[in-house]
Amino acid sequence: MIRTRHAAAAALAAGTALLLPLFPGRAVPAAAAVPQAGQALVRPVPPADRVSAYLDRIRDRPQELRAFFEALPKGGDLHNHLSGAASTELLIQLAAEDGLCIDTATSTAVVGGPCPAGSRPAADAVTDPAFRQQVIRAWSMQDFVPGAESGHDHFFATFGKFGEASWRHPGRMLAEVTDTLARQNQSYLETMSTPASGGAAALAAKVGFDSDLAALRARLLADDQIGALVRTASGEADAALTEFRATSHCDGDDPAPGCAVTVRFISQASRASTPARVFTQLLLGMELARHDPRYVAVNLVQPEDAPASLENYRLQMQMLDYLHGEYPEVHITLHAGELVPGLVKPEDLRFHIREAVLTGHADRIGHGVDLAHEDDPEGLLRTMAARHVLVEVPLTSNEQILGVSGPEHPFPRYLAAGVPVALATDDPGVSRGDITTEYQRAALTYGLDYRVLRDLARASLEYAFLPGRSLWADRDGYRPAAECAHDPLGEDEPSAACAALLDDNPKAELEWREECAFRTFEQAVLGRQS
Repeated sequence: MIRTRHAAAAALAAGTALLLPLFPGRAVPAAAAVPQAGQALVRPVPPADRVSAYLDRIRDRPQELRAFFEALPKGGDLHNHLSGAASTELLIQLAAEDGLCIDTATSTAVVGGPCPAGSRPAADAVTDPAFRQQVIRAWSMQDFVPGAESGHDHFFATFGKFGEASWRHPGRMLAEVTDTLARQNQSYLETMSTPASGGAAALAAKVGFDSDLAALRARLLADDQIGALVRTASGEADAALTEFRATSHCDGDDPAPGCAVTVRFISQASRASTPARVFTQLLLGMELARHDPRYVAVNLVQPEDAPASLENYRLQMQMLDYLHGEYPEVHITLHAGELVPGLVKPEDLRFHIREAVLTGHADRIGHGVDLAHEDDPEGLLRTMAARHVLVEVPLTSNEQILGVSGPEHPFPRYLAAGVPVALATDDPGVSRGDITTEYQRAALTYGLDYRVLRDLARASLEYAFLPGRSLWADRDGYRPAAECAHDPLGEDEPSAACAALLDDNPKAELEWREECAFRTFEQAVLGRQS
């Protein structure tokens, strides 16, 4: 029944056992003192305002601040690359277990048996502290200081260095990533991967490219070629999730926290590849989303400033325009505007976000950092707000890769324009960060109160690519749907009509769980028992 399930889910999602002792002795008054005779009755201050007041008081108390943001329910992570999300320590462990070697000059993982000249067994990075530190610094942003190498170049180079260690055990990586999410009070993950990578590359090389995209699609679909890749990709998801569940003991008596996280996959296409390969990967992603509900969208990855990415940007948007017409039900989320002056020519800063929205049919965009350099940015903001195009914002990676932070970042400009925004991690293993850091950074840098932080978390679920109706009738103000309009949000026992909505719609159900988590969080912050 909905009552029992939601009560249990709320406790797990909000980490109630961890929350209750976090704020001892710091209850915030519900209102002014009880009025004496002749005084006007003081209306109670809403819990959200009281939590905001508490947050204001602890902004200069680092330990309490970190505890607050760890406990804060943070919805989902919509911009997450699985290989870049796994910790460097886990990648080293996997490389060692798989008998890989590491080139001592470049710190690149390579296949051994025995290790080639100039390399050492990856197992040495487990036991030799100095070598381990060398590898961690090469495979992540730890201790990085820009100099001969920029943050942009070092960040993207990490993927080539640890790449050989990152593809054999996606379930192990997913287990770690989901545990991290759950422990930071997130309940949903959309993570990016490249399905049937080898098969898609081979098919693209075989078929080639044709500017007649309808004809190209027909050739790729012929003889069940794409169909075979869809089955391969679904098999990969089966294997990854089986490994994940085994690693996390999801079917045992003591499941890991990550077992409670809802996981979906986004199919990524390599935008710096040939047009034939990009189209093949996009088509495969569209077909996958149509036939396997675990795959929910397509995206373009790799540096947006790579020569092939720049040269073929408009062509790739035309590919998406065509494919959207054939697969209108499939979601599209695109890296767009992950650029700054000096990284590319000025003219390349003027249209990428707009093209992603108008031609590429993006439901969401990732980064959107070069907004100020777009043609008519105010008009673009109005369009994005009207179309409810969400921006996935990873503040830490934007600073590390692009050197953009604080007032130079367009995050507050999107918020002020009514464009939906969700905070995200991008590649937390590489950046050595987490979603708690993203929320804390946003709150302290831009002076956000609890209500804004709560809406950022709500947006991460409202704009998730989950099936079914939303809990909300109004995406702009988070007004509940009619069935739940008279229920206190996060109530353990919703009304029959509200319970029916939640039971029939996975998105609404997950959003209600989040409201349960907010309710528990607010009670804990304010020193009350739930």
